[in-house]
Amino acid sequence: MASYEPDIIKPEDINPNYHWDRAIPAPGHSAVDFEERVNFSRLHKYRLGRTRQALKESDLGALLCFDNNNIRYISSTSIGEWSRDKIARYCVLAGDGDPHVWDFGSAAAHHRLHSPWLPTGCCHAGMIGLRGTVPPSAGFMESAAKEIKQMLVDAGVADQPIGVDICEPPMMFELQKVGLNVVDGQQIMLNAREIKSMDEIMLLNQAAAMVDGTYHMMFEMMKPGVSEANLVAAANKMLYDLGSDDVEAINAVSGERCMPHPHNFTDRILRPGDQAFFDVIQAYMGYRTCYYRTFNIGKATPPQRDAYVKAREWIDASIAMIKPGVGTDQVAAVWPEAHEFGFTDEMEAFALQFGHGLGVALHERPIISRLVSFDDPMELKEGMVFALETYCPAADGHSAARIEEEVVVTADGCKVITLFPADELPIANPY
Repeated sequence: MASYEPDIIKPEDINPNYHWDRAIPAPGHSAVDFEERVNFSRLHKYRLGRTRQALKESDLGALLCFDNNNIRYISSTSIGEWSRDKIARYCVLAGDGDPHVWDFGSAAAHHRLHSPWLPTGCCHAGMIGLRGTVPPSAGFMESAAKEIKQMLVDAGVADQPIGVDICEPPMMFELQKVGLNVVDGQQIMLNAREIKSMDEIMLLNQAAAMVDGTYHMMFEMMKPGVSEANLVAAANKMLYDLGSDDVEAINAVSGERCMPHPHNFTDRILRPGDQAFFDVIQAYMGYRTCYYRTFNIGKATPPQRDAYVKAREWIDASIAMIKPGVGTDQVAAVWPEAHEFGFTDEMEAFALQFGHGLGVALHERPIISRLVSFDDPMELKEGMVFALETYCPAADGHSAARIEEEVVVTADGCKVITLFPADELPIANPY
């Protein structure tokens, strides 16, 4: 087991290294010897440093994470997206010690060989039940809880609360049985992940660049006879060819399906004059996109054009608000109320006029919405990265426009990193 000698947070470890006077790079996938691209060693230190700082500023003594996004952020380990919903992996950061990772079978041995930033004694094989398929009676959760308790004793923090992000109830019960005070750890991790370093911003920008190209391909492909599913399949292939870790979801919504927004795709075939919108949610090196664009197939009607113009006005109004010190309530105020675009209340319209942080998770801080921001506003800060999205139904009763832009909060404003042209309604393969 690794020692618990204090690991002091160094200023250089949590320095985000911003240089807003230059364009944000999207450097490509290869490592080269003639220019610095993403510095992964620096990225690892920054993320662990941010987590240690957030833990130190809380009243918790340790963090126990089962969320793959948090495990990757703290430990810089990943075993693929297949593990996302298994709740099989876990990570402990106790006091000033090193992060410990319990991973799926041979993955622990792999980390010991290939993840030198983690001390060898911090990589363990572990499994608590695969969401109940191995029942709690097998004792894996009981053993894990006792081992975690001993680690906290060794670190001198067993008498302090331990923050847990997500947890199966039987595991929670076992932690409580060994005398641990289990509290919410999600907020601590969200605090840590809130401000992105330049390395993280470069990865987010590279991820957006991959979607820029994917939209160009889809734009050329959109014509009658092509289905929503055809476009999703082609986009998946291109994104994986470009180096995506995970194409989490692609919404493809067309024609009469546009209103109200269903958030999925089908085998519906595009028809002349359809309005269609898409959202590409994928990750590069763990860093995600959320990036809507709207198109028309061959031609557009005045109501469809009007809807697009209004959606563009709403998103431009919100982008114009983005700078450090502005409250999320101020941004939300420039968007229409739910009833103004056909919904009964803000809960029903949630995520249609919306802002959400992006990073190793699809939804991070800040959340911007008329549903939550007026009662619980948050101040925008330099280094935040988030998506802004709008939705406007058309007067024809079935078409709609959807636009989403990703923005980086700079020292005195913001930079938009989603670059496929969206100032005007794109007409694919016009007649």
